[in-house]
Amino acid sequence: MRTGRLGNRGYQYDFATHSKDAYNIEARERKAQTIVAVLSEVMDGQLDMCDLLDVGASTGIIDNYLSSIFSHVTGIDIDEAAISYAEKTFDKDNLDFQIGDAMDLNFPDNCFDVVICTHVYEHVPDAAVMFDQIYRVLKPGGVCYFSAGNRLMVNEPHYNLKFLSVMPKPLAHLYLRLLSRGNYYYEKHLTYWGLKTLTRKFECKDYTIRLVQQPDKYLIDYMLAKNSLKAKLAMIVLRYSYWLFPGYIWLLKKPL
Repeated sequence: MRTGRLGNRGYQYDFATHSKDAYNIEARERKAQTIVAVLSEVMDGQLDMCDLLDVGASTGIIDNYLSSIFSHVTGIDIDEAAISYAEKTFDKDNLDFQIGDAMDLNFPDNCFDVVICTHVYEHVPDAAVMFDQIYRVLKPGGVCYFSAGNRLMVNEPHYNLKFLSVMPKPLAHLYLRLLSRGNYYYEKHLTYWGLKTLTRKFECKDYTIRLVQQPDKYLIDYMLAKNSLKAKLAMIVLRYSYWLFPGYIWLLKKPL
């Protein structure tokens, strides 16, 4: 994948081309259903009055689903091929797609009720700059739906390799090359404490435990069945070693 400015960690311009899930309609609509289930609870069900921005819209499948729920949906991504697919595939009056930089959002201050940032932070050159921009474009009292992977995960999902995310970068690059998975490990995951620092401007409402406790309510039971051994093990980790959980769902509110 090509990289741009900002040194070795430039931009991932063609991420969707290399992603097995970017064009998977069923998988991405399932994610959209969970987003709606959580935001409906947070926003008291008034989603049809909210303008939404998806930072990292990729192929637009999630945004197309959300456009039937929200007043207006705007999806931005730096991946030109993915945005081109979205524009050609989904055509609605309340749905727009733009080629855009997550670190330089081309929108006025305080203009969105909701921002979505799902598994994006590790793909941008500077996640802190991106969150400054998200904070800026959110209305006071608006929320950011933030799903994030933890650097201290066992399996790195982008390459399906054990312990890749915790390795020093030179070793991670070599690991990819030896297994013919790529030449350069771009993604930069943060630990729980790094994520808390990243989002420190916001008021954080943690939904991670709620999702694990009630997977049917939040529509994730297809991957985590209620009362299953997997769900019970997940709750043990969340209760006693939260900082080791592989991923989080946080609702980040811009203070009034």
